[in-house]
Amino acid sequence: MNALNDLLLPGALAFIMLSLGLTLELADFRRVFTRPRAIAAGLLGQVVLLPVIAFATALAFRLPPELAAGLMILAACPGGVSAGLVTQLARGETALSISLTAITSVAAVVTAPVIVGFALGHFTGGGQAAELSLGKLVRGIFLLTTIPVVLGMALRHVRRTLVLRLAPWAERVATLFFVLIVIAFFIGQRSALADNLPSLGPAILALNLITLASGFALGPAFRLGRRERIAIASECGLQNAALGIFIAATALQAPALALPSVVYALLMNVSAILFVVWMRRSGKEE
Repeated sequence: MNALNDLLLPGALAFIMLSLGLTLELADFRRVFTRPRAIAAGLLGQVVLLPVIAFATALAFRLPPELAAGLMILAACPGGVSAGLVTQLARGETALSISLTAITSVAAVVTAPVIVGFALGHFTGGGQAAELSLGKLVRGIFLLTTIPVVLGMALRHVRRTLVLRLAPWAERVATLFFVLIVIAFFIGQRSALADNLPSLGPAILALNLITLASGFALGPAFRLGRRERIAIASECGLQNAALGIFIAATALQAPALALPSVVYALLMNVSAILFVVWMRRSGKEE
C-alpha cells in the first residue's frame, strides 16, 4: 500500500482537483460578493454545521476512536465534484454549487487542518495529534488541492477553446481515478471494513442524510430560494472523499482513519439518488 499512499493517491487527487479547476472561472469566486447570503449559508453549513453533525454522529453511534476521528476527517473535506452534478439532477442552482465547491476547496488548506487536529486530539487522546505535522498537512493540501485548482483555472483562461474540449474527458478520467482509489483501499482494508461496516455503515448514512437535510433547512434563515437550497444541501452532504483518504492514508500515514471516507464513497451514491428523487418529487408538488 506504500506506493498507493505515497505516489498514486497524491497524483490522482491532484488530477481530480485539476479537472475541477478546468471547469472554474473567476466569476465563480466573485459570487462571494454578488451572492453573499447564499455563499454565507453554504459556508456555514459546510465549515461549521457539517463537522458538528459528524461529531454528534460519532458520539451517538459510539464509534471507536479511529473511526470517529476518520469521520471527522471526512467532515473536514470540501464539497466533492459530484455535488454539482447532483445539484443539476435535483434541479438546483448549479452555478452556486460550483462556486461553493471552488471556495471550500481553496479554503480547505486552512479549515481542514484545524478540524483534523481537533478530531485527533479529542478521539485518539492526543497520541496521533502529537505526531501530526500541521505544516506538512497544510503543505500537502495546498500542493494537491489549491495549486491544481488554480492551475486548471489558469489553463482555462489562456487556452479556453482547448480546455472546453478537454474538460469533459478530464472529468471522466478524474472519476476513473476516484473509483480506482476507492477500489484499491477497499481491497487493501477489506478485513477492517468487514469488521467495522455494521457500525460504520449506518453512521455514514445517517451523517449523509442529516447533512443533506440540514443544508436544505438552512435556506429560510437566509431567505434563499428552493434552487439555492438544493445547491447548499448538495455541498453539505457530498464531500471530497478522495481528499479524506489522502489526509488519512498519506498525510497521517494511518490507513485505518481512511475507512469512513472509503465507506462514504461507496454509500454516498445511495443518499444522492434519494435526495434527487425527493427534490424532483417535492418540486412537482409545489
